[in-house]
Amino acid sequence: MNQRANQLKALDRLLTIMDELREKCPWDKKQTIESLRHLTIEETYELGDAILENNLSEIKNELGDLLLHIVFYSKIGSETNDFDFEDVANSISDKLISRHPHIYGDVRINNEEEVKQNWESLKLKEGKKSVLEGVPKSLPALVKASRIQDKVAGVGFDWEEPQQVFDKVKEELQELDDEISKNNADKIEAEFGDVLFSMINYARFLKINAENALERTNKKFIKRFQYLEKKAKQLNKPIKDMTLSEMDIYWEEAKKIKK
Repeated sequence: MNQRANQLKALDRLLTIMDELREKCPWDKKQTIESLRHLTIEETYELGDAILENNLSEIKNELGDLLLHIVFYSKIGSETNDFDFEDVANSISDKLISRHPHIYGDVRINNEEEVKQNWESLKLKEGKKSVLEGVPKSLPALVKASRIQDKVAGVGFDWEEPQQVFDKVKEELQELDDEISKNNADKIEAEFGDVLFSMINYARFLKINAENALERTNKKFIKRFQYLEKKAKQLNKPIKDMTLSEMDIYWEEAKKIKK
């Protein structure tokens, strides 16, 4: 109970600080919901980086930054009498209760998949015309594809076995290869998109987050390439003047260091 009291005290402190900043700080006074949007997106990506790096200290800090943004938006909303922090907290609490009838009602479920299916069905009962309405239009394409697939799977539109999805990947790769041989740029792009979409779907069946997997590879590539740049500098040789065979030597070294 003492821990909950301390948590509420910490939240009250943050809300009080926000009130003071909004009243006294020139920068904070100037901000609007629109001006904060890009900063919120940036903070979300920074949290994502910290999670991928498993940096718990940074995760804590980045969560604080995001919480500040939630409090900031709520403060601005209160000034126009549209909503405040109480409304925001109650809104998500009401949604969680209504979306978890197996906890707060008499619905019985057997596993995680049934929870997800029930979640999407409840959304439609709340007035949504499509299960895909909840997918933000501005999401990066890779993340959007993953969310689309999650949502349609939640209402039963899905493959039954991972092998079926892998067969679809191979089918899409063959279609891409066919269009490449015809040298039709527009159709090549379309088929390439189908390959990516099917690969993201396959990742879901393998219980892998495609975005995380790709970002891990990005980070791995960056580290190895920076090792290559470091070696080129030690040789006092511009990297663009190195042969591919020379580069490959240091690339393999970088891989061994990682292992």
